[in-house]
Amino acid sequence: MSAFLGTHQNRFDAKGRVSIPAPFRTVLRAQAAAGESLVVLRPSHLHPCIEAWPNAAFASLAAPLGEIDVFSEDHDDLAASLYADAYPLDADKEGRIILPETLRHHAGLTEEVAFMGMGRTFQIWEPSAAARRRDEARARSRALMTRKNTAGAA
Repeated sequence: MSAFLGTHQNRFDAKGRVSIPAPFRTVLRAQAAAGESLVVLRPSHLHPCIEAWPNAAFASLAAPLGEIDVFSEDHDDLAASLYADAYPLDADKEGRIILPETLRHHAGLTEEVAFMGMGRTFQIWEPSAAARRRDEARARSRALMTRKNTAGAA
């Protein structure tokens, strides 16, 4: 299975484009079906970043909609939160994309971006915010493992 790994930093060019890191483009192209966009971008619900979803992963994210009454408020809420701010994008032949302004604003992006691998997806961050997020995640993961190890020893 291909996975999005590592953190890669790039700059916006004069036309506002940014290159998806080559290893990420390789994974996206391997997963894209004919006629599909390369990636679906959407604002994160949890963090000031942009989530990037290959089409198949985005479809699995949206799968719970099929279990909810199509005429319910719950369905409308989930559909709006998933689709209203989602942007399917293709890269140009050099692997560059133009991020929609609403997403750039959500993530606080100006000149540089950090592409952060998350396994089956990746995130696009303002670089210093990405570094803080990685530090926080490591600290919380260590605390979780310490609690699990302590509970298992008792």
